[in-house]
Amino acid sequence: MSGLLNIVVIVAAVAFVFIRQFQAQRLSAEGRKWWLLPAVLTFLAVRQPGLLDAHHTTASAALLGAELLTALACGAGWAWTTRIWTDPDGEVWTKGSWAAAGVWLCAMVLRAGLMGIGALMGVHQGSAAIMLGVAAMLLTRSGVTTWRAQGMRQTYRVPVAG
Repeated sequence: MSGLLNIVVIVAAVAFVFIRQFQAQRLSAEGRKWWLLPAVLTFLAVRQPGLLDAHHTTASAALLGAELLTALACGAGWAWTTRIWTDPDGEVWTKGSWAAAGVWLCAMVLRAGLMGIGALMGVHQGSAAIMLGVAAMLLTRSGVTTWRAQGMRQTYRVPVAG
């Protein structure tokens, strides 16, 4: 896939998830395929050549590791700033808060900083690294949110009439 197409895929995935986070979403009891979009993005990222800069392998790997750690931390922060509640029927709902939007903004600033550091070091960073970072952030957010929702389902008790 070309770099331009990678950017289009990244922007589309981020826009889709960002817009949906501010809409109340019901989580299904059997569990959604929360890992599917991150899996597709990971597949697209790792199948491309140039994930690491061949001329600066160590620095490139260190930047990729920093990108992934940043993505994991931001994904967890995003999940913990997402509001989760149960309705009267016991269904679990989620909705992103303004704090979650702040986590997104922070993640973008941190990623831009890492890209700047890479540029100063002369390390070529392709869009595959960004795609892998987005996948890690989405996977972490979805996993932690699903885990939090399961805890709410277990504590919910249906009132007994009588």
